[in-house]
Amino acid sequence: MMPSLFIAHGSPTLAIEDNLYTQYLTALGKALPKPKAIVLFSAHWVSPVQKVSNVDEFKMIYDFYGFPDEMYDIVYPAKGYRDVTIDIVDLFKEHGISVDETRGLDHGAWVVLRLLYPNADVPVISMSVNPNLSPEEQYKIGASLSKLREKDILIIGSGGTVHNLRALNWSKQSGEADQWAIEFDNWIRDHINKWDLDSLFKYDAIAPNAGLAVPPYGNEHFVPIFYAMGAADNEKKAKLIHSSYRYGNLSHSVWQFG
Repeated sequence: MMPSLFIAHGSPTLAIEDNLYTQYLTALGKALPKPKAIVLFSAHWVSPVQKVSNVDEFKMIYDFYGFPDEMYDIVYPAKGYRDVTIDIVDLFKEHGISVDETRGLDHGAWVVLRLLYPNADVPVISMSVNPNLSPEEQYKIGASLSKLREKDILIIGSGGTVHNLRALNWSKQSGEADQWAIEFDNWIRDHINKWDLDSLFKYDAIAPNAGLAVPPYGNEHFVPIFYAMGAADNEKKAKLIHSSYRYGNLSHSVWQFG
């Protein structure tokens, strides 16, 4: 069965960089069985209603400002997969869903996908996230799609466990991470490994440094982990397959579920 993944998409500049994290994601794409399609929940598509893309070929969304000019020339010509979109709509009947015929790929999606599958030869279905839902509801949405993994479809949540732009030290490219970020990620790791949903669903109240790691204005980057985790509810197995930091506390975590 295809796993589900949570992948930190980091800074948009990963798209033009060659470093340990980009090398890891490239190697991961080669190591995974090639999926029939990818369903990707992106932190950069926020909607109060669950939305799913339904396009033949995605347009690019350059949802960032002030970056090198070459980043705005990147094209990742991912194609959609309408049959899988129909499957998702059927699975979501009890949740309510809106099909989006025009949605392009934001950088939370294409930065990750371009590193995993640089030839854009795997169809993609883009999914919105709703940070205003409870973690339990986000988990249930992911769980409702778990059957897709039996059809060789890879489910990805793209975001970041520690993603507080106001706390970053942009001059600190690598090296030792801030202790508060490590403590939060260690707590998350321990409770994911135990599949301790009761604690995880209350992370904002009980995890150390939660308000700093997941600020109220930025929790959309954390919640994709619940969608990805929910997609493996039938197995409840988790493995942290990569962990590193940049800019002092920007977490580059990759979790494999299932």
